[in-house]
Amino acid sequence: MILARIVGTVVATRKDERLVSHKLLVAQPIDPQGADSGRPLVAIDTVDAGIGDTVLVVTGSSARMAAELHETPVDAAVVGVVDSIDLASR
Repeated sequence: MILARIVGTVVATRKDERLVSHKLLVAQPIDPQGADSGRPLVAIDTVDAGIGDTVLVVTGSSARMAAELHETPVDAAVVGVVDSIDLASR
């Protein structure tokens, strides 16, 4: 899983018919402290996330398993909205 922050949306007027009615989000991977960590990616939204939300993203075959998207051409899916992150002090 990837911890990320939603930083935008993607509007595609022409797309695979299996993506119609699905929201596409731009997710910026972050580290547990909230700093950017890697390149942004486009993910299909399965949990009604919004801009500014911290989310969990899965990729690859796990993304297609999310929300019964087995036959949908996706490589990343938002599968959770994070309420809080609690790091144990060392």
